[in-house]
Amino acid sequence: MAKPRILFFIAPDGFRDEELFEPKRELESHGCECAIASTRRGVFIGKLGGKVEAKLSLEAGEVHASDFVAIVFVGGPGVEEHELDSNAAVLALAREFASAGKIVTAICIAPRILAAAGVVEGKRVTAFPDDETIAALKQAGAVFTGRPCETDGKLVTADGPRSARIFGQAVAKAVFESVARNQ
Repeated sequence: MAKPRILFFIAPDGFRDEELFEPKRELESHGCECAIASTRRGVFIGKLGGKVEAKLSLEAGEVHASDFVAIVFVGGPGVEEHELDSNAAVLALAREFASAGKIVTAICIAPRILAAAGVVEGKRVTAFPDDETIAALKQAGAVFTGRPCETDGKLVTADGPRSARIFGQAVAKAVFESVARNQ
C-alpha cells in the first residue's frame, strides 16, 4: 500500500513552528508522506525561528487535492500578515479539498481560512479563541466549541501550539480511518 500523502500549507514566513513540526512528526511516525506548500516556493522561517522549505507553490499551480489524502493549514501570525484568509487561490484550495471528500484540517487562527472558504457550515470547530477568529467561524455557520481539538467528520481543527501534538494524532486517526474506508 502506498503511503498516505498529507499536504501542509504554510504562510511564507510567520507560521507557528509547533503547529507544523509536531503534527508532521506525528504523521510521519505513522508512515505518512508529508509535503509542504505555500503561496510560493522557498525556504521560510517560523515565528520561533524554525526553517522549512515549501517545495510546492500554489502560484505555480503545483498543488492538487487529487495528490493528497488530507491538507493541514498551519496557523501563526503569517496567516494574518499574508492575508491567507482572503487569498482567492488559498480559499479555492480549501474548497477543492473539501469538495473532493478529502480530510481538511486547520490549527490556531488557520480555521479562518476554512470559514472564508465556506467549508465549516454546520460543523463543530475550534480555533485560537480570539474574537476575530470566533466571529469568522460563527458567521460562516460553524459551531465553535472552544475545545483543544475537534473532529467533525473529515474536518479536524485545533486551538493552537499547545494542542499541536493531539492535533497531529487526530489528523492521523482521520487519515487512517479514511484510507481504511477507501480500500
